[in-house]
Amino acid sequence: MLNRTKNLFLIALILTFFSLNKNFSQQRPAYDFLRVDPSARASALAGAFETYTNDPNIIFFNPAGLSTIEGKKVSASFGKYLLDINFGTAAFNMKYKDIGWFGIGVKYFNYGTFDYMDENGTATGGTFGANDLMVSLGYSNYIYDEVNYGINVKYIYSNIAEYSSSAVGFDFGLLYMIPSQQMNLGLSVNNFGSQLSSYIDTKEKLPLDVRVGISKKLEHLPVNLSLSFSNLNEEKEKFIQHFKSFSIGGEFTFSDNVLARIGYSNEKRQDLKLGTSLGIAGFSAGLGIKFLDKYSFDYSLNSLGKVGSTHRFNLGYSFK
Repeated sequence: MLNRTKNLFLIALILTFFSLNKNFSQQRPAYDFLRVDPSARASALAGAFETYTNDPNIIFFNPAGLSTIEGKKVSASFGKYLLDINFGTAAFNMKYKDIGWFGIGVKYFNYGTFDYMDENGTATGGTFGANDLMVSLGYSNYIYDEVNYGINVKYIYSNIAEYSSSAVGFDFGLLYMIPSQQMNLGLSVNNFGSQLSSYIDTKEKLPLDVRVGISKKLEHLPVNLSLSFSNLNEEKEKFIQHFKSFSIGGEFTFSDNVLARIGYSNEKRQDLKLGTSLGIAGFSAGLGIKFLDKYSFDYSLNSLGKVGSTHRFNLGYSFK
């Protein structure tokens, strides 16, 4: 049975990667806010999060992880991005009888206010705003004890001044857990869908993202290491270039109530290169604290090099 499960997982991984790479690769899609790591824990790990369990924020990465959550949990976050950009997220999950596990995730971006200007850059009076919103509903269950699957359906809305657009998308995920080796393997296909309405006349594509990940808890050290490859569906000149978009994360357990996290995103580091200087672009760090048995607080700092840095705060609650 174990060998059969492994074969099923590998076949799904290979078929998904090659079919999406050929048929759905894309450039410059809309709704790029969907790529932003929503939770403090995940962003501290540089987004290498597809294989994590027992966290409601997994709905944003791999819906298959919803069926690993014990009881009901809720999480809310606030993030401070560059300039006047702020964003918030919320996630909740629950198991319903023997039907399976359900979750809801919300992500909201506010880009601040802007002055109306003419083609010469002269202010014409008045201001306008810009916002993005995503609402996701997820379902998860397991095929065997080791293999979990999940699906999200999401509604996406964006507006800039008097213009707006909307879209519907889907996420699919698999999670293969190997308890004897304290190892997890994950596969997710995120943002598969299309626009319902466009800003003007031209419809744009969603930021489709095929991701695979692996995590391993070390036997003699209190650390869980994770490795993730993203954007595997994008067209590249050489096959090996598909694997340049990788992230590495490490979560260190100091006690039952205190955890520290570090991460590195190679994709972000390359995208943030300015001239010959990179600084610590692409690196991240964070802290997690559990208190009063039911509460958790998480913080993350992500470096954008010379551009600046971002901060995220998370508060979680477990219904027991």
